[in-house]
Amino acid sequence: MIQKPSIPKGTRDFGQREMAARNYIFDTVRSVFKSFGYSQIETPAMENLGTLLGKYGEEGDKLLYRILNSGDAFGSVVFDKPLAPQVCEKGLRYDLTVPFARYVVQHQGEISFPFKRFQIQPVWRADRPQKGRYREFYQCDVDAIGSKSLLCELELVQIVARVFELLGLRVCMKINNRKVLTGLAEVCGFPDKVVDITVAIDKLDKIGFEAVEEEMLGKGLTPEAIEVLRPVLLLEGSFEEKLAVMRSLMGASAEGMRGLDELEDLFGLIRSAGVTMPCEMDLSLARGLNYYTGAIFEVKSLDWQIGSICGGGRYDNLTGIFGLPDMSGVGVSFGADRIYDVLMGLEKFPQGISSGADLLFANMGRAELDYVLPVAASLRAAGLAVEVYPDASKLKKQFDYCDRKGIGFLSVCGADEAAAGLVQIKNLATGEQKSFASWDLDAMVAFVRG
Repeated sequence: MIQKPSIPKGTRDFGQREMAARNYIFDTVRSVFKSFGYSQIETPAMENLGTLLGKYGEEGDKLLYRILNSGDAFGSVVFDKPLAPQVCEKGLRYDLTVPFARYVVQHQGEISFPFKRFQIQPVWRADRPQKGRYREFYQCDVDAIGSKSLLCELELVQIVARVFELLGLRVCMKINNRKVLTGLAEVCGFPDKVVDITVAIDKLDKIGFEAVEEEMLGKGLTPEAIEVLRPVLLLEGSFEEKLAVMRSLMGASAEGMRGLDELEDLFGLIRSAGVTMPCEMDLSLARGLNYYTGAIFEVKSLDWQIGSICGGGRYDNLTGIFGLPDMSGVGVSFGADRIYDVLMGLEKFPQGISSGADLLFANMGRAELDYVLPVAASLRAAGLAVEVYPDASKLKKQFDYCDRKGIGFLSVCGADEAAAGLVQIKNLATGEQKSFASWDLDAMVAFVRG
């Protein structure tokens, strides 16, 4: 018996209608990025492992997909020993930020700084598949590198607000600063545990405070240190109230105070710019990636439970590990697959999204095709997406084809229409039908476009 084909867990096929919906997301995001002056680049799906390892923390490294070398790489390998470097030298990209940093260093002589780029490509993570968590998914990244100005952070907040406004989604942006987390590690007496504390805090909304507490104890923190962290991580109130509490706590940490100053300045810019998207300071926001050094962001839907749908932050040292120090950048990444799930779940995709053609010309036979084909070509040149059905099948089959593909308009031109120089077009949703002179392209386009 032939085995039914399947795809790996954590991946998905997208049919023509799903791709039309996904392209709506990509087109929306791309248009907003361009409106702020960002240019598009692409990087390879695979990178050298040396580029990827050590940039995402211990847990991130575990989720990297390694690519086995081709050829006779296994000839000299003994499999009861750890995999040798000659077996695996490349990996699939885990995100778009580290490859972007590599790109900046490699092409620095060709780039004008500050460099504003966006990238829309898939990434891969060897994660455990679950709702909203995939092994292959698209990220839509936008970054500005070569400036330390908080105006770059503000611009990203404005971009996020505009994207979700156009998509019709209510969201909230949570903002913290990695320097504040460093300050917390200092004031609780464990400055050398900042990475362990950050990784644990990053799981707070997933596993709850008790499990986070247990993990921090396992990393060597004392109960007294955790008692210092507890009220901070569970802190509520307005931005001003949270800021006042944190300033009183952070007095002994210069780094923590710098982080609070940056947060105060950023929230001031957000207010001055008139951003209406809800933004709140969340001191439990950690973002587990090791390369963040300043502001960190996370965006969640207010109407659909799925986790973050956008996130990012400031990184000061990422290009330094590739040989280009003092090149600060900041960026955010939109999770296209989660945004797609939210839009589907809330039925927020516009009704007019089509999976293909605007108009189908029915195939009534060879003689009628000689009349229809030039009209179809002219309508394509006028801006419509037009199909001509390939077979002279029964009309019901051609109607069903329109229905399955979501084509809203059908033209049936028989011998009478051809002789009279007319084109009949029917709106399949309303039943309205009109006849047009074959040369009156503007009228036909206006009817189909509504």
